[in-house]
Amino acid sequence: MGVTGLKIGICGGTFDPVHTAHLAVAELVKSEYGLDKVLFIPSGMPPHKDLQNVTGPVHRLKMVQCAVSSNPGFEAVSLEIERSGYTYTVDTLKELHGIYPEGTEFSYIIGADVVMDLLTWRNAREVFALTGFIAVMRPGFSDEAFNSRLADLKENYRVNISCMEIPLLDISSTYIRERVKAGKSVKYLVDQKVEEYIEENHLYKKEDRL
Repeated sequence: MGVTGLKIGICGGTFDPVHTAHLAVAELVKSEYGLDKVLFIPSGMPPHKDLQNVTGPVHRLKMVQCAVSSNPGFEAVSLEIERSGYTYTVDTLKELHGIYPEGTEFSYIIGADVVMDLLTWRNAREVFALTGFIAVMRPGFSDEAFNSRLADLKENYRVNISCMEIPLLDISSTYIRERVKAGKSVKYLVDQKVEEYIEENHLYKKEDRL
């Protein structure tokens, strides 16, 4: 790329399917923190998921590609679905550091609830050295355990983590799958191209998710 000092956001997840809350959160964070780009990285074989209940990775990647196609500041990344075996964030971050120029600043966008689990991530200390975090939370959110963990991460693990309040966007992939299965509309809950992809590929209609 030839340019240093890039600020790159990362949104990881199953994205089964990607929905408008994912997109809105990413855009709000991108604008607030002046990110050059936000990468959407569908997980390949997430170690914490029951893979029998996860749609195939190619479908999930294509839905992300559909969802981000109209935003030049968003990019779908296939690193994790191309990797064999379980996919861990630490490996993805190493790959990204090899792709982007030295000096690129990465910020992993997470929900406030994920802050409580960061120390359980594989090679957590190495992860903390490779990326910062932006934790998004609903307005007025305050929790003693959360605040304590946040302070611990910053003071004892040197985690670069900041918090941002966003409007409550209570949309879940589970809710969307259930509506599709019931033959109900998901218009405006997902991008129009994602809605069309789901329909054309008969996703979420059957128990067989592959």
